[in-house]
Amino acid sequence: MPETSAGSRTPKAAADGARRSLGTGPGRLLVALYGVFTVAAASRAAYQLIAQFDRAPLAYILSAVSAVVYAFILFSLVRGGEGARRAAVVCCALELVGVLGVGTWTLVDRSAFPDATVWSNFGMGYLFIPIFLPVTGLLWLRRARRA
Repeated sequence: MPETSAGSRTPKAAADGARRSLGTGPGRLLVALYGVFTVAAASRAAYQLIAQFDRAPLAYILSAVSAVVYAFILFSLVRGGEGARRAAVVCCALELVGVLGVGTWTLVDRSAFPDATVWSNFGMGYLFIPIFLPVTGLLWLRRARRA
């Protein structure tokens, strides 16, 4: 929509701008990382669930859960808007709880995880990005709320 003569945007244009704000600027890096992690975790989980399920079912199911969480956060960041931002905050918080819980569990009871998950050892197999990603996402989403 065109701008008014006072230079202010119409309500629809302002809403569209707010909707796009989650995936712009530093949010683009989050979109890219969540995209890569969605594909990586989903591909890994799909293969492991199909070809190796009997070997470590808990680990492979948790990898599939992480893929779903990543995909939902990715969708929320791309969609934008206040509702999507709130949903992404909840998912990032759950992701952080998952990374901390699974990371601790894999250190305490190694026998429960004969094979690694995306969140094993706090994401060590993925250069610890899984532990930093939800923290960065929460910080970005908090900043986007104020914008």
